[in-house]
Amino acid sequence: MSAICEKLFCTPKDKQPKVRLHGFSDAWHFVRLSDICHRIRCKNTGEQCKQVLTIAAQYGLVSQEDFFNKNVASENLSGYYLLQKGDFAYNKSYSGDYAWGTVKRLDNYKQGVLSPLYICFRLDSARVDSDFLVYYFESKKWYKAVADIAGEGARNHGLLNISVIDYFNTIHCIPSIEEQKQIAWIMKTLSSKITQEQRMLNCCIAQRKYLLRQMFI
Repeated sequence: MSAICEKLFCTPKDKQPKVRLHGFSDAWHFVRLSDICHRIRCKNTGEQCKQVLTIAAQYGLVSQEDFFNKNVASENLSGYYLLQKGDFAYNKSYSGDYAWGTVKRLDNYKQGVLSPLYICFRLDSARVDSDFLVYYFESKKWYKAVADIAGEGARNHGLLNISVIDYFNTIHCIPSIEEQKQIAWIMKTLSSKITQEQRMLNCCIAQRKYLLRQMFI
């Protein structure tokens, strides 16, 4: 999947991806993140939501309690951002595999709350396809946009020193909404196929173990 992402998406420096889909030839265009998304500022006033979220690089936006087997959030959740299903959040915490942090979409819950340490945003569906954005942020093509604003001394105690204003001013290269949807459909189809094949492989492995045990009874 990662290799396909690298071919279907591009950086602003590339101007267009290595592989174009059949039927699409229009130039990709440059946008600031603020052109296609807006920051979520809504706080969890009155603590209307108790579903505390965290960003796990491999699993996305998940329940903090399920992920850590305990709730490590503040007792007062009124200062947390209130997210709705389909919203995105950027985690500035970096690791070896995620050198410039991670961006994930809220898929598993109708709503949830997230620490103000994260940058949260909601897309403009008329300008960008939600699924396209999910797979774009799964690629490494957006890394340069963040690297360009980070500069010297960007890393501090495991966090990237990036301001909210600079983050929303990052430049990205995207195609028309029609091509975005086609790319997203291809990625979803491939992802579904890989998941099905992995399930079949797991079943075959389990069956093999069972048959081997029966041979030596």
